[in-house]
Amino acid sequence: MQAEERRFALEAMILVAIEPVSAAELADLLGEDEAAVATTLTELADELRDARRGYQLQETASGWRFVTHPESHEFVQRFANRDVSHRLSTAALETLAIVAYRQPVSRVQIGALRGVNADGVVRLLEQRGYIEAKGRAEGPGQPVLFGTTELFLDRLGLRSLDELPPIAQFLEGLEEARALAGELAER
Repeated sequence: MQAEERRFALEAMILVAIEPVSAAELADLLGEDEAAVATTLTELADELRDARRGYQLQETASGWRFVTHPESHEFVQRFANRDVSHRLSTAALETLAIVAYRQPVSRVQIGALRGVNADGVVRLLEQRGYIEAKGRAEGPGQPVLFGTTELFLDRLGLRSLDELPPIAQFLEGLEEARALAGELAER
């Protein structure tokens, strides 16, 4: 298969794919060498990024997909929020953040960090496929420990959890809060 024909086919398949598609799967569908397909995908991703198009080709944990350009966030958000309610509640987003940054973590630990019972929210996130049981804790009752899934990484456009932004950037004023807590404890 010629390079242009390969590129043409890859663009079409990724465009209609509901979920990210791996280079290996695309190579198999085309009857091509995986290395050649991976090279074509990387070249296409670079070209789209350099051309500053409204969309980009992105590699995630489970494969390749088209995504909107990060600079188009404001426009996409305006479009997506038009007459549409948010898909995850604040409680669900808080719980998902706790699981992402503290995994593996139990329901009780999540509830302790949030200050409320997290059973319903954990069940919802599990049903939606964003978190899953990763094992059991040692100790009394051996509670289920939860972690994020590949779907979670795909939705955020990440290849791995290492790409999550540092938690410290979300904790502005942490030192001031600690100082205040120390002062209050002394009283």
